[in-house]
Amino acid sequence: MKKESSIIYRTVSDVSGPLLIIDHTHDVAYNEVVKIRAPNRDLLTGTVLETGRGRAVIQVFEGTSGLDAEVTSARFTGETMKLPVSTEILGRVLDGAGNPLDKGPPLTAEDHWDIYGSPINPYARQYPRQPIQTGLSVIDGLNTLVRGQKLPIFSGSGLPHNRIAAQIVRQAKIPGEEGDFAIVFGAMGITATEAQYFISSFEETGALEHTTLFLNLANDPAIERIITPRAALTAAEYLAYESDMHVLVILTDMTNYAEALREISAARSEIPGRRGYPGYLYTDLSLIYERAGRIKGRKGTITQMPILSMPQDDMTHPIPDLTGYITEGQTIVGRALHRRGIYPPIDPGPSLSRLMKEGIGEGMTRFDHREVQAQLYYGYSEGRDLRDLVAVVGSEALTDRDQKYLKFADRFEEEFIGQGEFENRSFEQTLDIGWNLLSEFPERELKRCDPETIVWAKEHGAYKPS
Repeated sequence: MKKESSIIYRTVSDVSGPLLIIDHTHDVAYNEVVKIRAPNRDLLTGTVLETGRGRAVIQVFEGTSGLDAEVTSARFTGETMKLPVSTEILGRVLDGAGNPLDKGPPLTAEDHWDIYGSPINPYARQYPRQPIQTGLSVIDGLNTLVRGQKLPIFSGSGLPHNRIAAQIVRQAKIPGEEGDFAIVFGAMGITATEAQYFISSFEETGALEHTTLFLNLANDPAIERIITPRAALTAAEYLAYESDMHVLVILTDMTNYAEALREISAARSEIPGRRGYPGYLYTDLSLIYERAGRIKGRKGTITQMPILSMPQDDMTHPIPDLTGYITEGQTIVGRALHRRGIYPPIDPGPSLSRLMKEGIGEGMTRFDHREVQAQLYYGYSEGRDLRDLVAVVGSEALTDRDQKYLKFADRFEEEFIGQGEFENRSFEQTLDIGWNLLSEFPERELKRCDPETIVWAKEHGAYKPS
């Protein structure tokens, strides 16, 4: 560990946006914490973004408003930014830097962990396995979330991704292991109204007891958004790897995070990449996403559900595009379903969980899960295709078989995708709803289900063809 410097620098040469430039520095390290004395005697905090040739570029978390290059001073602490960690972090509401917002006492520290973490050794990684139940049929039934997975939610402006995120926090659990499950929720650039909604929702339902909230508001310094997901993941790593808990990390909205990154990049006069974002956006996002996973010899796991709003619903935008390369699937919030009044408007068509096969089946969800999922997907895709045909030739031209698939698609959206905002469904309930919908079809249409599975479904009253 580098020793704290006793040198006080009064060699500030420039103040640019959220950045402070100090000349004639000596023995300064990347990510080192800096204490800055403002002209009004307030003490501000920053970290070193760039150092070399006797110059240090510092990002100031509180912003640089009111700083005067001639009278501002700084001292380098010799340490990187650390978060006080302990199991008492659960049930707390913190700002983006980890300071209490809930009028509670300062965090009790069993240790202090570097918020930038350490990359997981690929050799030490274990393949993600076992499911997490979100209580949402469209996720649990069709694109199951697996422990150790990174499964982002792609949304758009005006869509209810915050309501979906809050519902997942309220309902998510590991059946039979509830005591070992925790949630870390990191919000970046949200409004005060949204923050109050999250806090009230979790308090009223008791979800806050096993949740830690990190809230960076829209009127907070944009620079704080850079450390919010890192602080949240540091808390998750402590709970997972020191307290043997299974932790679900929800980060919203990663688009606000990337915008803050672009703002800093512009202030540093860096050469922009696609749409003005820095060329290292992929690397930066991967440093966040890759902190999820399972490690050999450790009971605890970290699962991530980052949420990002796609500008103009464009999946080729750099943020969703690069996120898709790093993560293992995507959950798409569909505008067409939202317009039809379906909640949650998650479109199963383009949604995908690449690791679903590792989290379903006998001993995890139910033995018939894979077959039910495949048959539901087939039926819904057939029904959606027929909707397009009806728009051209009319419903009178459809056969009886086609009419069944058209009816199935409507019921599927209303009864399987659609559910109440406070309706929590188990894996069993989700699969039973799927069989009930498949009862629209005679047995000969269930070509993706094993005949023995169909017999079992009949015997248990799940499949009742008319």
